[in-house]
Amino acid sequence: MEHTQEVIKRAAEKCTKSGSRLTEKRAQILSILVDTQGPLSAYEIVDRYNANAEKSMPPMSAYRILDFLISEQLVHKLSSENKFVACSHILCRHDHQVPQFLICRQCRRVKEIAISSEIVKTLQVNVEEAGYHLLNSQLELDCICDQCKRAQA
Repeated sequence: MEHTQEVIKRAAEKCTKSGSRLTEKRAQILSILVDTQGPLSAYEIVDRYNANAEKSMPPMSAYRILDFLISEQLVHKLSSENKFVACSHILCRHDHQVPQFLICRQCRRVKEIAISSEIVKTLQVNVEEAGYHLLNSQLELDCICDQCKRAQA
């Protein structure tokens, strides 16, 4: 719980610095994602929020909050899953790089790692040479984590 509180504090500072505000509902949605090991859909987030809230939140409100959190680089959307994860670098003071997500197909855990700018540049060149335009350089890789791999053996 202490980790989550530190993340929320840092997220609020980041929002203030960018001229926005981390409202109570935004902080609660972010807390749900920080406290969860794997990705969650918007409806799963709403269910968890509503389980502890005095007033329920409609899914459209959750989507608006998620859009805000994404714009502040506090949350990432996993397009391949249509789910959301908290950024694992909120507590870091460095600039964010292009994220790469390793998604375990067995336990559903997600690990966020940075991808080097050279790889992104190479991908950009390859895409342009093929006659396309890269819209999002975020990578999502289907994997199996060491823990699940050991359990298979």
